[in-house]
Amino acid sequence: MEKDKRIKQIRNVTLQGSFINLILTVGKIIAGIVGQSTAMIADGLHSLSDFITDLIVVIFIKVSGKEKDKSHHYGHGKFETFATMLISFALIIVGLGILITGAVKIIDSLKGELIEQPGFIALYAALFSIVFKEGLFWYTKIEGKKLNSQTMIANAWHHRSDTFSSIGTALGILGAILLGERWRILDPIAGVIVSFLILKVAWDIAKPSIDELLDSSLPRTTEKELEEIITKTEGIKNFHNLRTRKIGEIISVEVHIKVDKNMTVELSHQIATEIEIAVRKRFGERTHVIVHIEPFRND
Repeated sequence: MEKDKRIKQIRNVTLQGSFINLILTVGKIIAGIVGQSTAMIADGLHSLSDFITDLIVVIFIKVSGKEKDKSHHYGHGKFETFATMLISFALIIVGLGILITGAVKIIDSLKGELIEQPGFIALYAALFSIVFKEGLFWYTKIEGKKLNSQTMIANAWHHRSDTFSSIGTALGILGAILLGERWRILDPIAGVIVSFLILKVAWDIAKPSIDELLDSSLPRTTEKELEEIITKTEGIKNFHNLRTRKIGEIISVEVHIKVDKNMTVELSHQIATEIEIAVRKRFGERTHVIVHIEPFRND
């Protein structure tokens, strides 16, 4: 029931963002065409990518919330991770697109080609976008942390990248309008700078999701916490083969523990259960914990 509530909240927040992104996409592209600003048209396409990633989140978060079944014994949590990775890839594509477009404009300008002067409507659209996208970033990020959703946090940074894009677009348009023909090159230069910021954000989002899909171990700090929980459990002589990974919003832990070889099955099982309870208390009730019991020998 709690999980259904979480999925519903993520869906509602994302749909609110998608509605704003759709309005901004249409408004920016129209403003870019009317105001003769290639930077604003590119910014509009960036907002379109935001709208598309919102749809990805809505679709995949519903799948990730399904309970485990015969084909997915560990649940569907990695669907959310996969959605996060898709968002990062979308950001990379947007960043590269803005970079290439800006670079071509800069080269053409240096060759003597005159860049069109953008109109004030494009500037107003950029300022409007900055306000709304920054607000959407903070709203989505805060809700994402409350709901422990990496996909929502990744989507929040996608909103923030649109803010960066609009700031660069606004500065470029303002410079092109106020400083004359020679300075119209500021528009594509600003776009190139923004593209690098977008690519940096994309990589920061992509790496954790790729690590998770490749079943990389949890951070060393987390594993140290687990080791401390295990060693503090009474009756443990030693342990080995600690294996960890992340499955969406939850973690999976496997460990082999060594207990007195003369200990009864019931008592050794009780020790394993104590470890499971302690780990779930620290990392969440849905944590997967598998404890394998082995006899401890001095020889």
